[in-house]
Amino acid sequence: MEQIAYVNGSFVPLSEAKVSILDRGFLFADGIYEVAAVLDGKLIDNASHLARLERSVGEIELALPETTARIQEIQKELVARNNLDNGMVYLEVTRGADTGRDFAFPKGVKPTLIMFTSTKDIINAPSARTGIKVITVPDLRWTRRDIKSVALLAQVLAKQAAAVAGAGEAWMIEDGKVTEGGSSSCFILTQDDVIVTRQNGSEILPGCTRKAVVALAEERQLRVEERAFSVEEALAAKEAFVTSASVFVQAVVSIDGKQVADGKPGPMTNRLREIYVDFAKATAV
Repeated sequence: MEQIAYVNGSFVPLSEAKVSILDRGFLFADGIYEVAAVLDGKLIDNASHLARLERSVGEIELALPETTARIQEIQKELVARNNLDNGMVYLEVTRGADTGRDFAFPKGVKPTLIMFTSTKDIINAPSARTGIKVITVPDLRWTRRDIKSVALLAQVLAKQAAAVAGAGEAWMIEDGKVTEGGSSSCFILTQDDVIVTRQNGSEILPGCTRKAVVALAEERQLRVEERAFSVEEALAAKEAFVTSASVFVQAVVSIDGKQVADGKPGPMTNRLREIYVDFAKATAV
């Protein structure tokens, strides 16, 4: 059965899903996106993703064409129509298609809203057991990284460099410090058993999985510091890991070819992954 997508009010076969060539998402990257995980046919931490969606569109003065409650209904309907057990739901909203190409916001144009699904077994991914290698690259992005913009060329280049190097992720570096991964938030566990992740701000995306993991750790009286850290500090750490909706909590076992600790997923990373999976299943909708 062909996959079903959602485009501007209609559920259609993926092969028939189309938007205008004048859509501003295509011409200007004038749009916002979100990706929510699906476990056992249910959306994971979706309220956080929809809250971030609202914030991002607000920052660029883009009105959602549907309420977030309706968007969640569409997401769930799409999951059902595609018989999706485990995977992701991607959604994108753009400023829509005008009659031509002009930089200024168009008037009287309805935003575009599209969604589609993909299959992924996040829980049983082999990399969850082995960990991943990462490389470092310069952070080439714009200065409003807190907005989940569809303008992802810098991340594409970073992820391609990682793929060529045989790595699972690229950590982006600015002013000697790690900002974040190409599609993930970065963490280390210091020798003093402090979980460290960069503080939120315009330099990074406020990760939904990052937020949940920090809260879950603090609830268990684990020490968390939100601050910048260097690659050197990461290489001297007990453990390193990344978080995202598409990997949950993922160990990092080497950085630029240099081993982190014993080169295996550490006990804290494994514990946080288990805690997050339990949280995800308990709060899924």
